[in-house]
Amino acid sequence: MRQPSVISRRVAAAAVSLVMAAGAAACAGPQDNDAKAEGAGTGKPQKGGTLSVLNTEAQSDFDPARLYTSGGGNVPSLVFRTLTTRNREDGAAGTKVVPDLATDTGRPNADATEWTYTLKEGLRFEDGTPITTADIKYGIERSFAAELSGGAPYLRDWLIGGADYEGPYKDKKGLASIETPDARTIVFKLNKPEGDFPFVATQTQFAPVPKAKDTGARYEEHPVSSGPYKVVKNEGDGQHLVLERNPHWSEKTDEERHAYPDTIDVRAGLDAAVINQRLATSSGADAAAVTTDTNLGPAELAQVGSDKALAARVGTGHFGYTNYLAFNPKVKPFDNPKVRQAISYAINRTSVINAAGGSALAEPATTFLPEQPAFGHTPYDHFPAGKTGDPATAKELLKEAGYANGLTISLTHSTAQNRETSPEVATAVQEALKKAGITVKLQGLEPNAFNEARWSVKDSPGFFLSRWGADWPSGGPFLAPIFDGRQIVKDGSNFNHAQLDDPSVNKEIDEINKLTDLSAAAKRWGALDKKIGEQALDVPLFHPVYKRLYGKDVKNIVISDWTGVLDISQVAVK
Repeated sequence: MRQPSVISRRVAAAAVSLVMAAGAAACAGPQDNDAKAEGAGTGKPQKGGTLSVLNTEAQSDFDPARLYTSGGGNVPSLVFRTLTTRNREDGAAGTKVVPDLATDTGRPNADATEWTYTLKEGLRFEDGTPITTADIKYGIERSFAAELSGGAPYLRDWLIGGADYEGPYKDKKGLASIETPDARTIVFKLNKPEGDFPFVATQTQFAPVPKAKDTGARYEEHPVSSGPYKVVKNEGDGQHLVLERNPHWSEKTDEERHAYPDTIDVRAGLDAAVINQRLATSSGADAAAVTTDTNLGPAELAQVGSDKALAARVGTGHFGYTNYLAFNPKVKPFDNPKVRQAISYAINRTSVINAAGGSALAEPATTFLPEQPAFGHTPYDHFPAGKTGDPATAKELLKEAGYANGLTISLTHSTAQNRETSPEVATAVQEALKKAGITVKLQGLEPNAFNEARWSVKDSPGFFLSRWGADWPSGGPFLAPIFDGRQIVKDGSNFNHAQLDDPSVNKEIDEINKLTDLSAAAKRWGALDKKIGEQALDVPLFHPVYKRLYGKDVKNIVISDWTGVLDISQVAVK
């Protein structure tokens, strides 16, 4: 049995940050075409002008080794090209992985334990020097250095020798599991089959870094660009970034990025309400502005709904993300499947969605996997509660479980006002379960204490609100960290809340990971989700919807289901 993966100790925190960045990142339904209604964002895009980005969170750690991104990120993808990247198209088409620096998405051996890539011809850094596979190998190796931690942990877990490698500053020999037989060929040797490797190759750790220009922890101040823009200013650790054109980037080698604006000006540390007000007013430079991390709230959406011109400037997106109720079956009475089933039937998803901000910001969920084909979404509803719950069936199940007179339980939630794991959602659950004879006592914890509790094997509560976002659009990063028994971590952050260790589930995860046919893999992930769902180990509640305003002069709006947010690499301001 394989030991618990290092992925399981870090991926959930990163998934949450990705979701925050995406609308997580980082990035469950078709693109809403309202984003292009009434002439907003239309007209032939032209080169030129300055695109302003107004954000609450700083683009900190602007080093490809330290960034935790999927698909290359949003702002980072303007500077760092990777072996593969996300397809820059609307909706479901945007969940596909496509070549970037490489000529294809990778060539696996028979069992997907070895992947080979060939670089395109004519690739150059911002100083005009050629990009070689040695630069990509070095870029990956430096991401293993302790002083450059923060990036995705997959390669440490997947590459042969990765678990013990400490980076090129301490180990000059490098990783033998990354071979570069010539300047355009790179080979990765894995310790287990990974059919999803092309998705991991979209992360910024795969960006080339010239060894001679590496300044260690200071590299983020002026990373050497392989993309259409270069960094000319980085103030306050990403509080203010200014990007200008990279003269050595060629659109002939890059089918995904358009690079219409001359300059990208990114400012962070702004209040969310101020960002939305500036985008709505769209005066001066704000007419050519977007945000990559600030949603519209319920009150703002009500205002937008009464203004036809403003409504035409709202982009709608979906990201692979599920909010759910989690059970810890090690805690009574949640060790009884009928109690878990009763709660599943009692849930009123209409009231939960209202608590989450309304139907414009949340869609009901009955499956753990998000409602996208890329994840392998297979519709099921093992405990059909309808729109408002089925308290009668819930009471019958409680009676069968030995609780004919009802029962009292505690629900742990966060005190953060995030409309996901917050008091409003917890209260909606409490009110629904009361109709089924279940008294719910709410236990609110401040965010850090809440996360420590729900990610602990020892101290995990029996019943709590939770959420999960995938690192890329596939069932693997969704189901494996949550339900693979080998990823139960007893002395760190554990995300397998049910502590499920089912040999048949573990085996199926391994079998799917061998598949390089992503469509075939998706079907298997969907079937596995349906199988696990029968055990009522969680209650899916809703998938979030992201609503973002953009300035009146912004054109060429593309929002994929990979990220759920406007793709900066596509927009124009002329």
